[in-house]
Amino acid sequence: MHELGISRNIVAIVSDAAKGRRVRRVTLEIGKLSGVMTDAILFCFDVAAHGTVLDGATLEIREIEGRARCMTCGAEFAVPTFLTACACGSRRLTHLAGEELNIKTMELEEVA
Repeated sequence: MHELGISRNIVAIVSDAAKGRRVRRVTLEIGKLSGVMTDAILFCFDVAAHGTVLDGATLEIREIEGRARCMTCGAEFAVPTFLTACACGSRRLTHLAGEELNIKTMELEEVA
């Protein structure tokens, strides 16, 4: 399960950026074509965050739909998988979205 390693990296990156402040919420963008299982990230996040400044933080995941542009006809459309063809029949596509794995935001507790 590579999602545990991904979760550990997310916790490390956010911990560094938080500079010792407690983290309340983290928002991720995960593309549906990224190969990352969002349910597994949700499960692993709590384990990876335990004992860190992210312990108890809420994880919000926004899934990004796969999108592509056909290099033959120029149409832009949703692609649920990498095997999806354009309506014109072409498989010569430029993928525009759906492969993301981004830490989009983090919410920190205010320092008293």
